Amino acid sequence: MSMKLAYVNVFVTDLQRSVAFFESTLGLQVKMQSQDFGYASFATEHVGFALAQTEDKSLTGRHTGVGFAVADLPGMHESLVAKGVAFTMQPEKQPWGGFMAMFQDPDGNVYYLDQMDQE
Repeated sequence: MSMKLAYVNVFVTDLQRSVAFFESTLGLQVKMQSQDFGYASFATEHVGFALAQTEDKSLTGRHTGVGFAVADLPGMHESLVAKGVAFTMQPEKQPWGGFMAMFQDPDGNVYYLDQMDQE
């Protein structure tokens, strides 16, 4: 028997605001949204990504460990900065060979933004 990672949930304090950020600003497509359940999922490949609303602010404003892959990190970074997205780390080559940046959502949750095809 084997397991596969199926989905990741990130806590947010304002579901509508966060859905708007991920849909309008980042360009993710909403798959399902329920204000009654305080939950929204997005149409992503391989691993599901969803937001879960909480009133417990101690669950937000932290490093999520969630990474989004892009083909052109400098271009995506420039586009997102123009849309007002806050970056906690600018795009830079990593000592281990990766090329990445980190950005925040409206709750201060931090995400990776990686260009996966760097040599």
